[in-house]
Amino acid sequence: TPRPTMLRTLALIASLALPGLTLAQAAEAPRPGIDYQEITPAQPLFGPPGKIEVAEVFSYHCIHCADFQPHINRWKARLPADVRLTYVHAAFGGAIDNLARGFYAAETLGATERTHDAFFNAFHVERKIKTGSLEEVADVYAGLGLDRKKLLETMNSFGVTSKVNRAKQFAQRTGVNATPTVVVNGRYRVSATADRGFEGMIRTIDFLVARERAAQARPAAPAAAAAPAAARPAPAPAGR
Repeated sequence: TPRPTMLRTLALIASLALPGLTLAQAAEAPRPGIDYQEITPAQPLFGPPGKIEVAEVFSYHCIHCADFQPHINRWKARLPADVRLTYVHAAFGGAIDNLARGFYAAETLGATERTHDAFFNAFHVERKIKTGSLEEVADVYAGLGLDRKKLLETMNSFGVTSKVNRAKQFAQRTGVNATPTVVVNGRYRVSATADRGFEGMIRTIDFLVARERAAQARPAAPAAAAAPAAARPAPAPAGR
């Protein structure tokens, strides 16, 4: 039987979590400062406004990102209509930026859905990336069915360069320095922890999405009524 002190502690956790959580769920609730960090001040979204953005900052060279991808795929399959998943390839410099160029070129060409998981496989299973050069990255995408010449042109285009720079700035603004890291609506930074792993990371994302949805549903505070203008003194009668 739970001790009174434990019950009081769980009740406190429940009161701090989202409404409707049971005590057992509240005990497993994401922990501020551990499972997620609040971003202060909140930062602009990577994509357009209108939906709650879940932005995964990842890199194809990152084995942890490859391991996280099946979890993201399962989560994406039940994506609510008011939520958008946005992939943000890290641009930390060097060959990683070439991988980012490849990703954004494939995105520009509308090929992300069929190349994203496959590129992880090409990198970590088939070991097709040795140096991370632009030519090598283009070879991998050509093997996945994209036109190599068109891809190289797109990788070196102004539009892709702009996206790589935006990705770099987004990571800097939101405090992301490792992958995979998920940024929820520009307000929270989520990473995996040793004790809860990737499934805990997914639960944290759901928790923060629900929090953002609840915050957006709250009615705006009524504007304060304008104070009446101070009465002006009556003008003195004109002298005669």
